[in-house]
Amino acid sequence: MDAAHGRGVGGVGGGPEAEAAEVAEVAAGAEAAGAAGMAKSRGENGPRAPAAEGSLSGTRESLAPGPDAAAADELSSLGSDSEANGFAERRIDKFGFIVGSQGAEGALEEVPLEVLRQRESKWLDMLNNWDKWMAKKHKKIRLRCQKGIPPSLRGRAWQYLSGGKVKLQQNPGKFDELDMSPGDPKWLDVIERDLHRQFPFHEMFVSRGGHGQQDLFRVLKAYTLYRPEEGYCQAQAPIAAVLLMHMPAEQAFWCLVQICEKYLPGYYSEKLEAIQLDGEILFSLLQKVSPVAHKHLSRQKIDPLLYMTEWFMCAFARTLPWSSVLRVWDMFFCEGVKIIFRVGLVLLKHALGSPEKLKACQGQYETIEQLRSLSPKIMQEAFLVQEVVELPVTERQIEREHLIQLRRWQETRGELQCCSPPRLHGAKAIMEAEPGPWPTLQPSPSIRLPPDALLPGSKGKPKPPRQSQKEKEQWKQAKASGQLDKSPVPSQAKVAAAAGDTCPPQDVPLKDPAHQDPALQDSATQDSAHHRSQDSVHHHSQESLTSQESEDTYL
Repeated sequence: MDAAHGRGVGGVGGGPEAEAAEVAEVAAGAEAAGAAGMAKSRGENGPRAPAAEGSLSGTRESLAPGPDAAAADELSSLGSDSEANGFAERRIDKFGFIVGSQGAEGALEEVPLEVLRQRESKWLDMLNNWDKWMAKKHKKIRLRCQKGIPPSLRGRAWQYLSGGKVKLQQNPGKFDELDMSPGDPKWLDVIERDLHRQFPFHEMFVSRGGHGQQDLFRVLKAYTLYRPEEGYCQAQAPIAAVLLMHMPAEQAFWCLVQICEKYLPGYYSEKLEAIQLDGEILFSLLQKVSPVAHKHLSRQKIDPLLYMTEWFMCAFARTLPWSSVLRVWDMFFCEGVKIIFRVGLVLLKHALGSPEKLKACQGQYETIEQLRSLSPKIMQEAFLVQEVVELPVTERQIEREHLIQLRRWQETRGELQCCSPPRLHGAKAIMEAEPGPWPTLQPSPSIRLPPDALLPGSKGKPKPPRQSQKEKEQWKQAKASGQLDKSPVPSQAKVAAAAGDTCPPQDVPLKDPAHQDPALQDSATQDSAHHRSQDSVHHHSQESLTSQESEDTYL
């Protein structure tokens, strides 16, 4: 496993036969090509994937490619704009996968539209007041993540949960700087080889050299420059691809940084020591969750790395049905790596946790095949999420087991060579551990309403702004001294309060407008008009500035 870093991890890469079959299926799907939501291009602008003859040490690619690999590699480029215009329109499901492909799903559990709109309204309120919700109502955020983040707000919510939004604000222009840098050639070659393998049936990545593959290349290259001591690991590619399906490249880059540094530190380092430790932790926790499955795996002497490496390093993005992947990621960003452990334990429990299921697993090969071809029932969205939520595996148990396995590692293998930062369990831990003051997250709503407009579901007229305690005391003092005898009529006072005006100064007596000097009256009129024009210009400039961040709500 040591040679796998940057070159391939377990089943993340594919052999020549698997690659040829994958490429052939892409070509077959591309024959039904047409207009797909994103613009797709192929040519000088994007990174060009090399031919299949190249080899990568430490992976299955080091095997000699079959005789049809080159032809299949050529076929895999089908799907670009110039080649797709002559084909019938391609059918895409709601997740962006080509209907009939491996990534597409059949019948899905649809959330009623009214429920979805209510959830969107609640999430908008949370995102617009994120710091307050994280500080005082984190449990409510966790419950809503378990129910599922609305699709229209998922990308924005992931950025807030992971701290990627704050990272972006703390490092303005950093991604552009990395993007413009040339990069290390040894990593660029490996990244280019992996681009066409990431979700080839998704409309963003179906075209060789299209915008999806270009953005994926930019994000992965930027990370190798941001953390040159780590470089690139193949398991990072599907993680980055999932993020790009929900947000622009710069936001996806900072979310990837948070996953690699906060959620799964050490997973993508050279020796893969962190994933090996977590494999032992998973196996130890399995003894408490499912003794039957634990006993069977122990008897067969199956190392956890044989079945959990791709699960954990790709956060199940290449294992589960897509609706289940999104629900798992919603909880993962909120609660941290314990969700990954729980999902793995649920799959092992229901795949090997009964004598009836073990009848078909008499040897190592049959057991591994059982875990690679899991039953659709146990991966179904509603069933899996319910099992994960109810599984009693806590952060404290994981950390206690981590110390036990780390001690055993040091006794048998010596000290760890990779000194990764401590793992943080979820959004709240990341927020509390962030050094220095967090910048206040400024929401960027896509829909703007007038200040006096009623929100959907609200009742009654908008209330005037509340007076501060100081204003109330000044008002009482002025009233006691009799200075309010010449105040405006009540209707005018209400209008002034609703407009947000402060109380008039008490040391200047008010005059009746009818008895004021005409020159003073004209001067006051001009001053008020000037202030109104300035306020209007300031309002429009602020609105145009904040509208530049409208991609936060990335549909």
